[in-house]
Amino acid sequence: MLSSLCSAATKVKLGEINGAKFRIDIPENWNGGLVLYCHGYSVTPATFDSAPKPTAPFAPFLTAGYAVAQSGYAGTGWAVQEAIDDTQALRRYFTGKYGKPKEVFITGQSMGGFTTMVLMEKYPTDFDAALSLCGPLAGVMQYKLKTAFDMRVLFDYYFPDVLPAPVHIPRDLQRSKELEAKVLAALQAKPGAAETLRRYGNIKTDAELASLEVLWTYQLMDMEQRSGGNAFDNRNVIYVGVPDNNAVNDGVKRYTADLNAVEYLKTFYAPTGKLLRPMLAIHTTYDPLVPPWVPGTYSVLTENAGNPDKFVLQYVKHDGHCRIELDEIARGFEQLRRWKDTGARPPSGWNH
Repeated sequence: MLSSLCSAATKVKLGEINGAKFRIDIPENWNGGLVLYCHGYSVTPATFDSAPKPTAPFAPFLTAGYAVAQSGYAGTGWAVQEAIDDTQALRRYFTGKYGKPKEVFITGQSMGGFTTMVLMEKYPTDFDAALSLCGPLAGVMQYKLKTAFDMRVLFDYYFPDVLPAPVHIPRDLQRSKELEAKVLAALQAKPGAAETLRRYGNIKTDAELASLEVLWTYQLMDMEQRSGGNAFDNRNVIYVGVPDNNAVNDGVKRYTADLNAVEYLKTFYAPTGKLLRPMLAIHTTYDPLVPPWVPGTYSVLTENAGNPDKFVLQYVKHDGHCRIELDEIARGFEQLRRWKDTGARPPSGWNH
């Protein structure tokens, strides 16, 4: 089991490129290949130390003999634009210092899984294959944040004045346990309304819902600041899947999107499905933050782009966001390498 493997000695290189800190690990048994890792959404700058690895999720790559390079990005939050630029800068730095790798894989978790997809679409000749882990592949604008926006609109209908409105969110809003506790108390005070929201969002517990409502508010604030306005419009949305459809649609607040913000998201966060090289995605069967149907819709984009044979989606039987075990990552990485080397496409479905 990979989770019980001990780390072989690695050479560690720390540094900074254009304001983005980075870490490179090269194992003793380096095979000349490189795995570039993209981290997920973070509200604080990523920092690195020289402590020995591997730790999750890097062990499978280092154990297989690959160097691992990861950028901390020069920005925080929805830093996809920075992640793209900083990961590419790190790839070029690695080549300049250690020579051109014999093969380059790109991987990442959550927002990093989305960044993995974008890099494969934008720079197909720079990467041999990709492993996207728990990423919102269908697009931040179309699904991930639009779902968050709609969940906030419905939350405000059932629980008014508990959280700031989902537009013009105060810049000083902070995620905190106190705010989550306030939301949780409101949910528990109206169990019927809380159950309606949980069913609508396919969320199992009030605690998960409270945490997500606060996170979504923060993420919408983050994106609003990046894009210069509100990118989401619900004037033509008919909300269904709630017991009181008519009352809800009569009572929810309606918002108009700012066109400049919409264009910003289209520029940096809208996938095309155009893949020239293989990409394997792995997702849990229950993920309250990125529902599993979201990466599933990426298949439609690849079909429309004329390359459905370049994408495979697998699932693992765990609950939670990014609850993918090391053995499952290792199995996916092995299948991806075989796909890249021989053309043997991995099976869709359960990763086992």
